[in-house]
Amino acid sequence: MPRPRMKIKTIREILRLDSMNFSTREIGRSVGKGSSSVNDIVRRARGADLEWSAAKEIDDQRLEEMLYSNSGVVREGNAEPDFPYVQRELRKKGVTRQLLWEEYRNKDIGSRHYSYPQFCKLYNKWLRKNSEPSMRQTHKAGEKCFVDYAGMKVGITGSDTGEVSAAQIFVGVMGASNYIFAEAVESQSLESWLGSHTRMVEFFGGVPRVIVPDNLRSGVTRASRYDPETNSSYLQWADHYGAAIIPARPLKPKDKAKAESGVQIVERSVLAVIRNEEFFSLGQLNSRVKQIMAEVNTKPFQKLPGCRREQFEKIDLPEMGELPANRYEYADIKRAKVNIDYHVEHKKCLYSVPYNYRGERVEVHASQNLVSIYFRNKLIAQHKRTRPGRPATEPAHMPEGHRRHRQWNPESLRNWADKLGEEVRGWVDAQLASRDHPEQAYRTFLGLRDLARRYPGRRLNDACGVANKKGLMRIRQISEVLRNSMDKLPLLEEEEGALPQDHKNIRGPRQFR
Repeated sequence: MPRPRMKIKTIREILRLDSMNFSTREIGRSVGKGSSSVNDIVRRARGADLEWSAAKEIDDQRLEEMLYSNSGVVREGNAEPDFPYVQRELRKKGVTRQLLWEEYRNKDIGSRHYSYPQFCKLYNKWLRKNSEPSMRQTHKAGEKCFVDYAGMKVGITGSDTGEVSAAQIFVGVMGASNYIFAEAVESQSLESWLGSHTRMVEFFGGVPRVIVPDNLRSGVTRASRYDPETNSSYLQWADHYGAAIIPARPLKPKDKAKAESGVQIVERSVLAVIRNEEFFSLGQLNSRVKQIMAEVNTKPFQKLPGCRREQFEKIDLPEMGELPANRYEYADIKRAKVNIDYHVEHKKCLYSVPYNYRGERVEVHASQNLVSIYFRNKLIAQHKRTRPGRPATEPAHMPEGHRRHRQWNPESLRNWADKLGEEVRGWVDAQLASRDHPEQAYRTFLGLRDLARRYPGRRLNDACGVANKKGLMRIRQISEVLRNSMDKLPLLEEEEGALPQDHKNIRGPRQFR
């Protein structure tokens, strides 16, 4: 086993002290190394005919090359490691270089083998020579999927109008196997973005642990190198499928190198091929894309065994999460403030929440048929979707007084009045008849109900009798009748001729001329 290399700064200090004729033991005490280590450096320098006067003038890399010129050289007769196999195995969870080196060393007991440092150095050298983008990074099996949109678009000609619309191309690439999913969509809207993700994991037949998107507005609300803010609907999708969203850092293309490579493959292998073809529907375009992508994923690698599909089924798929039983249903998520009438607005429609949440900020999750409202991640209301002009109001969300008010209508008011007496019913009928709309009289009836709680029904009925005969239409007038006990007095009927018409105390019109 070769002696591990020491820091170049320590090596320079050893050569400097040796040029000053210090003993090996003195040099070792100065640099904190043993005598054997100091002797090794001095011997290497003399073998390379390297004096301190020359060593202090050259850079660190050149000095290291001169002292260790023979280290790391491939020895003839050593068993050669299978580096393509090493590269594939490193993608699997728990597999390390140390483990693969031990397997290499134990594979053929009778042969000579490279040491672990030589093994790692030769593997790194092999990686540099194989500059295929898929081999620049080591991705764990089933761990990451990189997603993005292609820059090129495909035209779709409307069969009825002849107008041409541009379809977007969504691309998803698995990190370990380079297996590619691609499809055409109408736009880069959030709903299309999440729909493509759903169809992608269904195409894979499993869910990767991490999704790495670019900083598209559809997926990332606020881009940041350190703290990106992911769209709420995107996080909901990730929670449904048990995945994590880790956006690529802005201006860091290496974070999404797989996506860039996958997009380039799709543009060259698919979009360039169909550039002169004409499509009349999104379905027709996707059928063609699917056909070509099947050929791309089964095309043999140039420098690795197998193809993308074989590598995916062998490496990625066994380590991916299972698909949930139910497919994700898109929900539009918006922040909203609860109005003073304990309703929130979503797309010009009103939905109620419990009245004690007035003025609070809530999250509205609107799916195709259902609207769910959350406050601090707690579900507080749920409604079927409605249309503008028809508020969705749950009676349980209303205050007690509003709930009773909501239950009022002309018929219910007349039934209530009948229970109190004929005079109350007459006064209620007069109120309803005097208004253009019954709702205009409801506030007046609130006062009448309050009087019914404070006075016996018989007295209220008699007071309404007084009001009916005198034409009193206000609640305060009935209240005055009750407070002054006028309902207990017999009502004097004014008969014609009951009072004298000519009397010295009575002044006539002549007195005012």
